[in-house]
Amino acid sequence: MSSVLVTGGAGYIGSHVCKLLRAAGYIPVTYDNLSTGWEEAVKFGPLEKGDLRDKTRLDQVFADYNPSAVMHFAAFSQVGESMREPGLYWDNNAAGSCTLLQATVDAGCKKFVFSSTCATYGDQDNVVLDEGCAQYPINAYGASKRAIEDMLKDFEIAHGLQHVIFRYFNVAGADPEAEVGEFHQPETHLIPLVLDAVSGRRDALTIFGTDYDTPDGTCIRDYVHVMDLVDAHVLGLKWLEDEKGSRVFNLGTGKGFSVREVMEISKAVTGKPVPFVEGDRRPGDCTKLVSGSDRAAAELGWKPDRSTLEQMIKDAWKWHQTGHYQK
Repeated sequence: MSSVLVTGGAGYIGSHVCKLLRAAGYIPVTYDNLSTGWEEAVKFGPLEKGDLRDKTRLDQVFADYNPSAVMHFAAFSQVGESMREPGLYWDNNAAGSCTLLQATVDAGCKKFVFSSTCATYGDQDNVVLDEGCAQYPINAYGASKRAIEDMLKDFEIAHGLQHVIFRYFNVAGADPEAEVGEFHQPETHLIPLVLDAVSGRRDALTIFGTDYDTPDGTCIRDYVHVMDLVDAHVLGLKWLEDEKGSRVFNLGTGKGFSVREVMEISKAVTGKPVPFVEGDRRPGDCTKLVSGSDRAAAELGWKPDRSTLEQMIKDAWKWHQTGHYQK
């Protein structure tokens, strides 16, 4: 069995991809500093603790496991924080990724799957975003991810590093078997915030902005089930193994839901209303982000079968009720 180095494998998306990699016959090696991840989430392969910016530590892990590929998820990802503290994002996300890329090519590894984001597109309202759309990030999180995409192009030219970039939209849901799930401290993602409010773990959900140019005044986002998302990453790995070359893919459903619509469907799934208060807009938030993912369907054969909002909330609610990781 070949190993795959998964940076951020103790986090939300990384832990789910580790489960799928193990099922697909790989050994997922998690590399994580546990600043936002959870050691309890590393269930499907070994854990190596370390920071992206520690080249010596990375070199040792590459030497110990000789991975056939890297899947890179480790990053700071809070839009609001990136507006307040951009240096954190350029240091951790961009500088850390540069160190990782150098360690990757130094180890002779030539396959790299990168977790990018729709935030690289910025605020392009009333546009279904496909891979050919211009990238105009409006916050340091999106800008740092776009910079890493540029680094990958340079490392391909200089070192032959083949890569697949996934720009994905709002990830939601959980492992349907509830072995791993979504839990952040602090929590910033809408669906777990809604479920926290429903279950009484927080007093109320805050709706950040009710005056957007949308039918109900709240932001619209395209949600994709985490298990569909990680399935695409394994397909991307096989794409590289088949020597098909570097490629960029969007991952979304092409359907957008407002904050209020998420609340209504959560009420239908849980049988409980969502207590809420209305707040001001947050800096860096876009009005509407919806994906065009035809390329992933046509070229990877990707089918986001679980990505209905009802199913995502149902799986998230099941995980929510099992209890969470504790530090």
